[in-house]
Amino acid sequence: MEGKKYYYNPKTLQYEPVRITAKKALINGLVYLIAVIVLSVGFIKVSGEFFETPKEKALKRELDQMTYWYNTVSHDFENMASHLEKIQEKDANVHRLILGVAPMDSAIWNAGIGGHERYTNITEFKNSGSLIRATISKADKLKRKIDLQNKSLDELLKKAKAREEKLASIPSIIPVRIDKLSTHIKGLSGFGYRIHPVHKIRRFHYGMDFTAPLGTSIQSTGNGRVVEVVNSRSGYGKYIKISHGHGYATLYGHMNKINVKKGQKVKKGQVIGTVGNTGLSTAPHLHYEVHFNGKPINPIGFVIDGLSPDEYSEMVKQAEVENQSFD
Repeated sequence: MEGKKYYYNPKTLQYEPVRITAKKALINGLVYLIAVIVLSVGFIKVSGEFFETPKEKALKRELDQMTYWYNTVSHDFENMASHLEKIQEKDANVHRLILGVAPMDSAIWNAGIGGHERYTNITEFKNSGSLIRATISKADKLKRKIDLQNKSLDELLKKAKAREEKLASIPSIIPVRIDKLSTHIKGLSGFGYRIHPVHKIRRFHYGMDFTAPLGTSIQSTGNGRVVEVVNSRSGYGKYIKISHGHGYATLYGHMNKINVKKGQKVKKGQVIGTVGNTGLSTAPHLHYEVHFNGKPINPIGFVIDGLSPDEYSEMVKQAEVENQSFD
C-alpha cells in the first residue's frame, strides 16, 4: 500500500486504489506548471529589486565613472569659458585700443546658438536628455566664441603687420652711424634759420647737418624705394632721395659714394653710401632732410632710435642753436 492512495468505496464496502484520469492529470499538471511560472516570475522580480546582478553592478560602476568625468568636463568647460572671456577682454581693451580698432560688439560676442530643433532628438531621452542638451549647448557656445576670437585675432594680426610695415618705413634712426659721430654729438646744424657758410647770410636750412669723417657709412632711416639719384657739382652735390610711403621721404646730400640705384628697394639700416664733401659744402658732412607730403619738416623727431635719453637731449640742444650750417 506504500506509495499508493486508497479511498473507501461504500458500494463495494472496500478500500480501492485511487485512479487519476488523463484529463485530471493534465489539469493538475497545468496548475502545477502555472504555479511554478508565477512563483519563478515573482522570485525574479523580488530578487531584481533587492539583489544586483554582476552585469548591473558593472553598469552601475561605469555610470558612476561617467558621472565623475562629466562633472570634470563640465568644470573644464566653465574654466575655458572664463579664460576665453579674459582673452576677449584683453582683445577689446588692449590690443584693439593700441591698434586703433573698434572693440567687438558685445551683442555679437554673447549671442546664443539659434534653433531649438538642434536638440530635438536629444530631448527624447527621458532621464539624461536635458543634461546632454545643456552640455552640448555649452560646447556650441564655446566653439562659437572661439571662432569669433580667432577671426578677431586674424584681423588684429593683419592690422599689426600693417602697423609694423608702417613703423619700419617711417624714418626713425640717425642716418650716420652713431659710433662715427663725435661722443657728445658736436658739429651739428639743425632745421631752421642758419648762417650760410659761403654767402654769410641768414637763410632757412631745410635739414640737419651731421659732421663725420669722409667715407663714413650712411644708412637708410626706413624701408623704402630710391626715387632720385643725382650727381651735381652744386647744391647738395651727390645725393639720393628715398620714398618711404605713408607720405614720408628722406634726402641724403653731399655724399662721397652712392651704393644704390634709382628704383631699388632698401631696408632700414641698409648702407646706401658714404659721407662726402660734394656740391656746395665746406666740410665732410651729411645733409639730411625728412619730407612729409612733399614738404620738408624738422628731422629732429625722426632720429630717436639708437640714442640714449642724454644723447638725444644733447642733440636737440645742438640742433636748436642758430649757428652756421655746413652747406
